Amino acid sequence: MPQDPSQADDAFSQTRATLLERLKHWDDAESWGQFVDAYGKLIYRFARKAGLSDTESQDVLQETLLAVAKQMPAFRYDPVKGSFRRWLFNQARWRIADAFRQRLRTDFLQGRMEDDSSSRTSELECVPDASEQKLKVAWEADWRENQLNRALERVKAKVSQRQYQMFYLWSVQRWSMVEILQTLKVNRAQVYMAKIRVNKLVKAELSALEKSEE
Repeated sequence: MPQDPSQADDAFSQTRATLLERLKHWDDAESWGQFVDAYGKLIYRFARKAGLSDTESQDVLQETLLAVAKQMPAFRYDPVKGSFRRWLFNQARWRIADAFRQRLRTDFLQGRMEDDSSSRTSELECVPDASEQKLKVAWEADWRENQLNRALERVKAKVSQRQYQMFYLWSVQRWSMVEILQTLKVNRAQVYMAKIRVNKLVKAELSALEKSEE
Protein backbone atom coordinates (compact mmCIF):
# COMPACT_ATOMS: atom_id res chain seq x y z
CA MET A 1 0.00 0.00 0.00
CA PRO A 2 1.43 3.43 -0.93
CA GLN A 3 1.88 5.80 1.96
CA ASP A 4 -0.91 8.35 2.45
CA PRO A 5 0.62 11.76 1.57
CA SER A 6 -1.29 13.38 4.43
CA GLN A 7 0.36 10.97 6.86
CA ALA A 8 3.85 11.01 5.34
CA ASP A 9 6.57 11.81 7.83
CA ASP A 10 9.50 12.04 5.46
CA ALA A 11 12.84 13.64 6.26
CA PHE A 12 12.18 16.70 4.13
CA SER A 13 8.90 17.82 5.68
CA GLN A 14 10.59 20.71 7.55
CA THR A 15 11.29 23.99 5.79
CA ARG A 16 14.94 24.86 5.25
CA ALA A 17 14.70 27.73 7.74
CA THR A 18 13.44 25.36 10.42
CA LEU A 19 16.09 22.77 9.61
CA LEU A 20 18.85 25.37 9.81
CA GLU A 21 17.59 26.39 13.24
CA ARG A 22 17.75 22.77 14.36
CA LEU A 23 21.33 22.45 13.05
CA LYS A 24 22.45 24.85 15.77
CA HIS A 25 22.41 21.85 18.07
CA TRP A 26 25.55 19.88 17.25
CA ASP A 27 24.15 16.75 18.86
CA ASP A 28 20.99 16.73 16.72
CA ALA A 29 22.09 13.75 14.61
CA GLU A 30 18.71 13.44 12.90
CA SER A 31 18.76 17.01 11.58
CA TRP A 32 22.36 16.74 10.41
CA GLY A 33 21.46 13.47 8.71
CA GLN A 34 18.64 15.25 6.88
CA PHE A 35 20.98 18.03 5.79
CA VAL A 36 23.62 15.61 4.47
CA ASP A 37 20.99 13.51 2.69
CA ALA A 38 19.56 16.61 1.04
CA TYR A 39 22.77 18.38 0.02
CA GLY A 40 25.76 16.07 0.43
CA LYS A 41 25.69 14.64 -3.09
CA LEU A 42 25.06 18.11 -4.52
CA ILE A 43 28.19 19.54 -2.91
CA TYR A 44 30.31 16.54 -3.90
CA ARG A 45 29.18 16.62 -7.56
CA PHE A 46 29.75 20.37 -7.67
CA ALA A 47 33.33 19.92 -6.50
CA ARG A 48 33.95 17.15 -9.04
CA LYS A 49 32.60 19.27 -11.90
CA ALA A 50 34.83 22.13 -10.78
CA GLY A 51 37.80 19.86 -11.56
CA LEU A 52 38.70 18.31 -8.20
CA SER A 53 39.55 14.67 -7.67
CA ASP A 54 37.37 12.24 -5.74
CA THR A 55 39.51 12.65 -2.62
CA GLU A 56 39.60 16.45 -2.94
CA SER A 57 35.82 16.54 -3.47
CA GLN A 58 35.23 14.39 -0.39
CA ASP A 59 37.40 16.84 1.55
CA VAL A 60 35.40 19.78 0.17
CA LEU A 61 32.19 18.10 1.31
CA GLN A 62 33.56 17.58 4.82
CA GLU A 63 34.99 21.10 5.01
CA THR A 64 31.73 22.63 3.78
CA LEU A 65 29.74 20.71 6.38
CA LEU A 66 32.22 21.79 9.04
CA ALA A 67 31.93 25.43 7.93
CA VAL A 68 28.13 25.21 8.08
CA ALA A 69 28.34 23.66 11.55
CA LYS A 70 30.64 26.40 12.83
CA GLN A 71 28.30 29.13 11.59
CA MET A 72 25.15 27.61 13.02
CA PRO A 73 25.30 28.88 16.65
CA ALA A 74 25.18 32.53 15.53
CA PHE A 75 23.40 31.93 12.23
CA ARG A 76 20.24 33.90 11.47
CA TYR A 77 18.60 32.89 8.21
CA ASP A 78 17.14 35.93 6.46
CA PRO A 79 15.79 35.24 2.93
CA VAL A 80 15.64 38.99 2.33
CA LYS A 81 19.45 39.06 2.31
CA GLY A 82 19.72 36.18 -0.14
CA SER A 83 18.42 32.72 -0.90
CA PHE A 84 19.51 29.59 0.87
CA ARG A 85 20.69 28.30 -2.51
CA ARG A 86 23.09 31.22 -2.90
CA TRP A 87 24.34 30.90 0.67
CA LEU A 88 25.15 27.22 0.28
CA PHE A 89 26.75 27.89 -3.11
CA ASN A 90 29.17 30.32 -1.48
CA GLN A 91 30.02 27.90 1.31
CA ALA A 92 30.93 25.21 -1.22
CA ARG A 93 32.65 27.58 -3.66
CA TRP A 94 35.00 28.94 -1.03
CA ARG A 95 36.02 25.42 0.02
CA ILE A 96 36.61 24.47 -3.63
CA ALA A 97 38.82 27.54 -4.05
CA ASP A 98 40.77 26.49 -0.95
CA ALA A 99 41.23 23.01 -2.42
CA PHE A 100 42.68 24.39 -5.65
CA ARG A 101 45.02 26.68 -3.75
CA GLN A 102 46.17 23.73 -1.66
CA ARG A 103 46.81 21.78 -4.84
CA LEU A 104 48.93 24.63 -6.20
CA ARG A 105 50.91 24.86 -2.96
CA THR A 106 51.51 21.11 -2.98
CA ASP A 107 52.66 21.15 -6.61
CA PHE A 108 55.03 24.02 -5.85
CA LEU A 109 56.53 22.38 -2.78
CA GLN A 110 57.01 19.10 -4.63
CA GLY A 111 58.73 20.88 -7.49
CA ARG A 112 56.13 20.03 -10.11
CA MET A 113 55.25 23.60 -11.01
CA GLU A 114 57.12 24.83 -14.06
CA ASP A 115 58.89 28.16 -14.09
CA ASP A 116 57.16 29.16 -17.31
CA SER A 117 54.86 32.09 -16.47
CA SER A 118 52.19 31.09 -18.99
CA SER A 119 51.91 27.66 -17.37
CA ARG A 120 51.66 29.22 -13.94
CA THR A 121 48.92 31.57 -15.13
CA SER A 122 47.02 28.65 -16.60
CA GLU A 123 47.17 26.82 -13.27
CA LEU A 124 45.97 29.86 -11.35
CA GLU A 125 43.02 30.27 -13.68
CA CYS A 126 41.78 26.91 -12.42
CA VAL A 127 41.05 28.48 -9.04
CA PRO A 128 37.25 28.96 -8.85
CA ASP A 129 37.52 32.63 -7.82
CA ALA A 130 38.69 33.35 -11.38
CA SER A 131 35.63 31.76 -12.97
CA GLU A 132 32.75 32.38 -10.58
CA GLN A 133 30.19 32.75 -13.37
CA LYS A 134 30.97 29.28 -14.74
CA LEU A 135 30.62 27.84 -11.27
CA LYS A 136 27.27 29.57 -10.83
CA VAL A 137 26.00 27.94 -14.02
CA ALA A 138 27.27 24.54 -12.90
CA TRP A 139 25.75 25.01 -9.45
CA GLU A 140 22.33 25.89 -10.88
CA ALA A 141 22.36 22.77 -13.06
CA ASP A 142 23.43 20.56 -10.14
CA TRP A 143 20.87 22.21 -7.86
CA ARG A 144 18.02 21.44 -10.27
CA GLU A 145 19.17 17.83 -10.61
CA ASN A 146 19.44 17.49 -6.84
CA GLN A 147 15.95 18.95 -6.36
CA LEU A 148 14.50 16.55 -8.92
CA ASN A 149 16.11 13.55 -7.22
CA ARG A 150 14.74 14.66 -3.86
CA ALA A 151 11.28 15.17 -5.32
CA LEU A 152 11.38 11.72 -6.91
CA GLU A 153 12.32 10.13 -3.58
CA ARG A 154 9.41 11.86 -1.87
CA VAL A 155 6.93 10.81 -4.56
CA LYS A 156 8.24 7.25 -4.59
CA ALA A 157 6.91 6.82 -1.05
CA LYS A 158 3.46 8.09 -2.02
CA VAL A 159 2.58 5.86 -4.98
CA SER A 160 2.64 2.15 -5.69
CA GLN A 161 5.87 0.55 -6.81
CA ARG A 162 4.32 -0.38 -10.18
CA GLN A 163 3.12 3.17 -10.84
CA TYR A 164 6.52 4.58 -10.01
CA GLN A 165 8.26 2.03 -12.25
CA MET A 166 6.08 2.95 -15.23
CA PHE A 167 6.68 6.66 -14.71
CA TYR A 168 10.42 6.29 -14.09
CA LEU A 169 11.10 4.03 -17.08
CA TRP A 170 9.19 6.31 -19.46
CA SER A 171 9.90 9.81 -18.16
CA VAL A 172 13.37 9.40 -16.67
CA GLN A 173 14.99 6.40 -18.36
CA ARG A 174 13.25 7.19 -21.68
CA TRP A 175 12.26 3.61 -22.45
CA SER A 176 9.94 3.07 -25.39
CA MET A 177 6.31 2.20 -24.77
CA VAL A 178 6.88 -1.27 -26.24
CA GLU A 179 9.77 -1.97 -23.86
CA ILE A 180 7.69 -0.91 -20.85
CA LEU A 181 4.68 -2.99 -21.86
CA GLN A 182 6.78 -6.08 -22.44
CA THR A 183 8.88 -5.71 -19.29
CA LEU A 184 6.18 -4.76 -16.77
CA LYS A 185 3.28 -6.65 -18.39
CA VAL A 186 0.97 -3.63 -18.29
CA ASN A 187 -1.18 -1.87 -20.89
CA ARG A 188 -0.85 1.57 -22.46
CA ALA A 189 -3.63 3.09 -20.39
CA GLN A 190 -1.87 2.12 -17.16
CA VAL A 191 1.36 3.71 -18.35
CA TYR A 192 -0.37 6.94 -19.40
CA MET A 193 -2.26 7.19 -16.11
CA ALA A 194 0.90 6.53 -14.09
CA LYS A 195 2.77 9.22 -15.99
CA ILE A 196 0.02 11.79 -15.46
CA ARG A 197 -0.41 11.09 -11.75
CA VAL A 198 3.26 10.79 -10.81
CA ASN A 199 4.32 13.74 -12.95
CA LYS A 200 1.74 15.92 -11.19
CA LEU A 201 3.07 14.82 -7.79
CA VAL A 202 6.68 15.45 -8.82
CA LYS A 203 5.85 18.99 -9.94
CA ALA A 204 4.09 19.64 -6.65
CA GLU A 205 7.06 18.38 -4.66
CA LEU A 206 9.49 20.48 -6.69
CA SER A 207 7.35 23.54 -6.07
CA ALA A 208 7.23 22.81 -2.34
CA LEU A 209 11.00 22.35 -2.16
CA GLU A 210 11.66 25.60 -3.98
CA LYS A 211 9.27 27.57 -1.79
CA SER A 212 10.86 26.20 1.38
CA GLU A 213 14.39 27.10 0.25
CA GLU A 214 14.06 30.53 -1.30
